[in-house]
Amino acid sequence: MEESWKKDVAWILIALIAVFALQFGLKVILHTESPLVIVVSGSMEPVFYRGDVVLLKGIDENNADEIKVGDVIVYKRPGYEYPIIHRVREIKTVKLGGKEELCFVTWGDNNWAPDPDYPTPYGLIPCVPAYAVEDKALLVFPKIGLIPLEIREMLGLG
Repeated sequence: MEESWKKDVAWILIALIAVFALQFGLKVILHTESPLVIVVSGSMEPVFYRGDVVLLKGIDENNADEIKVGDVIVYKRPGYEYPIIHRVREIKTVKLGGKEELCFVTWGDNNWAPDPDYPTPYGLIPCVPAYAVEDKALLVFPKIGLIPLEIREMLGLG
């Protein structure tokens, strides 16, 4: 009997180490702090549903030119708690502070209009500047994040 609980503890430790190793490996390989995220809203239905987990690749100003119309990107918006994950509908160039910047017109597949103008230090612009883009979606794992999402919401954490 005593041997049984030791094996259970060992398997739990091995599983935890494997999860952390996978997370660390994905961070390094995909160049992002958050390689796996849980979708928290329905704005991208029917492509991503609430509780889906999305695999992300890091994007910064150096590789923003990899983004194409139709790609799904993740960006931070001032005043929003969570990053936004929406589809690129158009790519523009804007001048910000005398410098040309790539800029992405985005909106969720389940939304009827583009995302609102983006606030910059130079005023509002009608697209998301490349410097605000953090990631690009690569793959979706349906519904595997639903239980952690529900637990977080029950605990009042998000």
